[in-house]
Amino acid sequence: MENQKEDFLQYRFVDLLRQIPSDMLPHWGKMSLQQMVEHFTDTVKIASGKTSQQKLHPHNPEQLVKAHSFLMSDKPFKENTPNPLLPEVPAPVRNKTLKEALNELQKEIDYFFLVFNKNEHLLTRHFYFGDLNYQMNVQLLYKHALHHLRQFGVQLQP
Repeated sequence: MENQKEDFLQYRFVDLLRQIPSDMLPHWGKMSLQQMVEHFTDTVKIASGKTSQQKLHPHNPEQLVKAHSFLMSDKPFKENTPNPLLPEVPAPVRNKTLKEALNELQKEIDYFFLVFNKNEHLLTRHFYFGDLNYQMNVQLLYKHALHHLRQFGVQLQP
């Protein structure tokens, strides 16, 4: 199953995003498609360690175990799941076009896999889930990708 998630992230996710009309409104949330793509790119940078997060959401050990249990489950993120690190109003886009944003996302996904291919024991810090290994990062990115695809009306066939 992990290989399917890796393949999905590397080879299918961005192609699915490319099929969404650029003016598509989200089913929930405030981000435009391009804002969501750039947001996702930022999360991939965190997963690869390119962007470091030193702060950790305050958890006691029991809460962190529950967070990891949720992360590794097939339970989806709920609609409008709050992220305390994001402002109430989405950030303005940084790329000139959606196409550029999608190209940036693919580049960062490729970099993520390259980094972990070079160092399979690498741990990167996520503000909520703590220090994550490769398998946990793949699971988080996959779960996050499905969440945002659903946000823009893309339903995957099982």
